[in-house]
Amino acid sequence: MTSFVRPAHDDADLPNPSRRELLKRGGLVVAFMWLGGATRVLGLDNSTRIGENHPLFAPNAFVRVGNDGSVQLVMPNVEMGQGVYTAQAMLLAEELDVGLDQITVEHAPPNRKLYLNPLLGDQATGGSTTVRYCWTALRDAGAAARYMLVNAAAQRWKVDPSQCTVARGVVTHAPTGRTLPYGELADAAAKVTPPEKAPLKDPKDFQLIGKPMRRVDSSGKVDGSLIFGLDVRVPGMKIATVRACPTFGGRLASVDDSHARSIPGVLRVLKIDNAVAVVGEHYWAAKQGLDALVIQWDRGANAHLSTEQFFADMAHASEHGKPIVAKEVGHPDGAKGKTISSTYELPLLAHATMEPINALVHVRPDACDVWVGSQVVARCADIAAKVTGLPPESITIHNQYLGGGFGRRLFEESVGQAVAFGKQVDYPIKVVWTREEDIAQDCYRPAYYDRISATLDDNGKPVAWTHRTTGASVLASFAPPAMGKNGLDPDLVECAADLPYAIPNLRSEWVRHDFPEGMRVGWWRGVGPTHNVMVVESFVDELAHAAGKDPVAYRREILGEDPRVRGVLDLATEKAGWGKETLPPRHGRGIALAAPFGSYLCVIVDVEVSPQGVVSLKRAVAAVDCGIVVNPNTVEAQIQGGLVFGWSAALYSGITLKQGAVEQRNFNDYRVMRLNETPPIEVHIVPSKEKPGGIGEPGTVMAMAALTNAIFAATGVRLRKLPIDTSLLVKDKGALNEVLSATAPVDGAPANARNLS
Repeated sequence: MTSFVRPAHDDADLPNPSRRELLKRGGLVVAFMWLGGATRVLGLDNSTRIGENHPLFAPNAFVRVGNDGSVQLVMPNVEMGQGVYTAQAMLLAEELDVGLDQITVEHAPPNRKLYLNPLLGDQATGGSTTVRYCWTALRDAGAAARYMLVNAAAQRWKVDPSQCTVARGVVTHAPTGRTLPYGELADAAAKVTPPEKAPLKDPKDFQLIGKPMRRVDSSGKVDGSLIFGLDVRVPGMKIATVRACPTFGGRLASVDDSHARSIPGVLRVLKIDNAVAVVGEHYWAAKQGLDALVIQWDRGANAHLSTEQFFADMAHASEHGKPIVAKEVGHPDGAKGKTISSTYELPLLAHATMEPINALVHVRPDACDVWVGSQVVARCADIAAKVTGLPPESITIHNQYLGGGFGRRLFEESVGQAVAFGKQVDYPIKVVWTREEDIAQDCYRPAYYDRISATLDDNGKPVAWTHRTTGASVLASFAPPAMGKNGLDPDLVECAADLPYAIPNLRSEWVRHDFPEGMRVGWWRGVGPTHNVMVVESFVDELAHAAGKDPVAYRREILGEDPRVRGVLDLATEKAGWGKETLPPRHGRGIALAAPFGSYLCVIVDVEVSPQGVVSLKRAVAAVDCGIVVNPNTVEAQIQGGLVFGWSAALYSGITLKQGAVEQRNFNDYRVMRLNETPPIEVHIVPSKEKPGGIGEPGTVMAMAALTNAIFAATGVRLRKLPIDTSLLVKDKGALNEVLSATAPVDGAPANARNLS
């Protein structure tokens, strides 16, 4: 288990003691676990060993109150910028009646019995599930701890517990004014019989939940004390950087390292079946050594793969493959009326997190330590055990803060690579990928090919709808047992099979088209809904245009009965002023509406498209109903960040293949929006008493369709392929020549990199 300090110190020296050290000092530990979907709270005395050595208890997180009054939470999920450490700490602190400033948090070690995410079926952070599954469990844990502490005080004073109140970790006997802080009660509370179910606060009494709170990790990010994977240092470690075969499934043939070994600071050249690494005294030596290698690759069966062939194969599969029906209502093939059909193509996408892939490993004959920032720490332990051949109990994973995840760090293959290199040396090595390697060797968001059609009645309303998605399944490789009995990957059709619209005849289906062997696919922020909402909401706009109706008015006509959908639609359009003004030429306003991850969102985007085809975002308005809000600041930040992430992909991002290799190399040709390109973003939260929905990904889900619908409104050009081809938006051929000249690469930047309007 690691704390938020550098790992070179012993537990006794840490300002935030580990679970082991806290148990030595004495105190109260409360654990909780899921049994058949119910939450059970367990009280443990000071002699109890919790964790891998005590399998009787299988909680997902631990509340710890020390004799010094400290309150700690071992976080069941990881922090990668989405604010979950703050949200989880707020849930605990609310029911425990302590201030957020009194909570300290620790990363959880790998242990599926203790920290399983029941919504994902593994010890994993993703799918916008954290608050959704912790909402009750963490509050139960805090309430149970408070119950036991209050009862310990009442027993000491020989009074009725109902006469006691708590504020900031201090129990007060109201009639006499006597007080006892939690620290003085911890040992006695550990002996109190835990409740079967401690009462939870009425939401009207919340002091923290629902209030805008500063994040618990803010100060550490400001003063640099927060430790990310890339920051970790251990005594005697060396730095390595790596290059793998550029083609999917290729292998290392030979390496001439004679020049590399002569570079000062270069220590070793290490090889595995598909990659080579150079170890140096420092990163620059390793990087120079890597660049000096003369490498011959066996490029394998994918050496001639191209983007064009890639999409041609998907189009063929879409036409001739056997579909798996996800949902069918009525008889969509028999409907009569005007038929509208379209085809959409979405590209491969890389994650391109701010922190490139890295892992520090120390492999010894009898043990292996790994320092890494991962969304799947248990899977990291699994692969380290597999590569080393050591038993699982000999593997220690020290998880750190993640400098961005977006789904990339749901995959542990880079840890396996680092351990394979680490086996070849007798000292710790930190394997750091270059940005170029990070993009060239990603687990890519699958590309998709969609055919979608609708039949309209005389009033322009859809009476039939068919949607066929073609693409690869991430779930099939990540967790095959989770696939549906009919072979369906439910993620592939989320927000495509269940629409917010009332359509009497509907069929949603998927044609599985696996990518070439050796090509890793992975979830990307927003997973299936990001792709499906882009297609569905763009097509709804097409139907509105075909019916000659305003896009908002059309959506209102065809909406289903869910009032939460209508609520966000009405709020967003009101705040955006939809229909209340005439926009200037080449300006447009676009909308997207959906209910991903248990939340409801409507996003409206204003754009200007210059005669040269340059897209400028002017304003964005989002209405979100995510149920009960834990921290409004987090909701606002995640919607804003998610929108920018999605717009970046729509405008600039796409992985292309040439001769079996990825063409993109760095942020110059796989770039993100810049500050001057980002519009003002308003986030309006609908007050709700419903259970929490997910919030980390919905902004990204909504971004693309709202943007492309706005571009259509501005130009009349319907964009069905991403990233956006700005040449399609040029007003005339003369302007096209102008834009080609004006947007020639500047310092390696691609076209549309500058705001020329």
